[in-house]
Amino acid sequence: MKKTTLKQTYTSRLNLSRRIARSTLTAMASVLLALVGIVASVQADPRLTTPPGFSITKLPFSVPKARQLALTENGTLIVGTRKSGNVYAVPNALTAANPKVITLFDNLNEPSGLTIKDGDLYIAAVSKVLRVNEIESKLKTNPEFDVVTDTLPTKAHHGWKYIKFGEDGMLYVPVGAPCNVCLSKDKRFATMLRMDPTTGATEIIAEGLRNVVGFAWHPQSKDLWVSNNGRDILGDDIPADELNVIPANNTKALHFGYPFVHSNNASLAPGIIKDPKFGDHEEASRHDFLPAAVRIQAHSAPIGMTFYTGNKFPSQYKNALFVAERGSWNRSSKVGYQLTVMTTNAEGETVYEPFIHGWLIGEEAWGRPNDVLQTEEGHLLISDDTAGAVYLVRYNPTLAAQ
Repeated sequence: MKKTTLKQTYTSRLNLSRRIARSTLTAMASVLLALVGIVASVQADPRLTTPPGFSITKLPFSVPKARQLALTENGTLIVGTRKSGNVYAVPNALTAANPKVITLFDNLNEPSGLTIKDGDLYIAAVSKVLRVNEIESKLKTNPEFDVVTDTLPTKAHHGWKYIKFGEDGMLYVPVGAPCNVCLSKDKRFATMLRMDPTTGATEIIAEGLRNVVGFAWHPQSKDLWVSNNGRDILGDDIPADELNVIPANNTKALHFGYPFVHSNNASLAPGIIKDPKFGDHEEASRHDFLPAAVRIQAHSAPIGMTFYTGNKFPSQYKNALFVAERGSWNRSSKVGYQLTVMTTNAEGETVYEPFIHGWLIGEEAWGRPNDVLQTEEGHLLISDDTAGAVYLVRYNPTLAAQ
């Protein structure tokens, strides 16, 4: 047997240590270069205005017609769309210098809404809710899926929807009215549904909601807040768009007025206005209508929303509600096209105000925010279906002090 001297053993271990050190340094350098790549490829848009200390940057990839967002535990960003029929996946969306955009589906019926539960991806496509089990293992085009339900209303008008899971494990699914204003025989129209994700069975938890898109649960009260887009063709300022509240542990379906009554002009005293066609309908007398919690400028089109529960933003934003206003399409002068925030001031009053704006310049809109999602780290993501972009919103105390 060949003997090994103490010197040879020392030399061998020294060489091994050097190899490990070189490998470690190479790995660290790769990470640093990747981070530099991200910083270099994600540029703030000077047209967008944020509060002091905040920055908004575009992530280094494009997703045409981006709508609702969802993040997996592994950092894959899933993005829904409407008329294109596409659903996209972007692995390492927040960390890669040049993330790859994968088209998961390219032929679904307005798959704007999606969410993730226990690693499974749920997609809302008008009359259907689909489930892709273990989505991280199926990041390819047209993966296998299960049909949770295919019995939702088939009307395309306001048929696209956002979806989310509640703490009760149920899937919450809004169904918009199939018209500007009408009274439908199918009682599921203009409602919020709660769905069993195993059987697809649904129950109505709120009605009289013309077109709910975004919704979120208050982190303390557990009340469900929903956005509602008011009817058209009554003028520039009526009726107001709304934020409505469905109380936690509510046991009966609440009615918020549509199509019988609508919220008054957001700049005037609280109140309701009768619908010209349905305000005196005999069915109107059968309901007690709940007023809106917050009235928003008519036609602003509040879409996605989320309560902020992270620790990266200043304390006044803890439990604040961020709302993406997609903006008007039929008003004499455009409104919306901004990210707004709802907070509570020192007097306990609700304050609803712009947070990020600049997507609308004069009467020209170059972008339209759609959804807002909090990351695990405590930043915000915003989708933009016009610019085909996803933005990252961060807070830096150093910037605030400048």
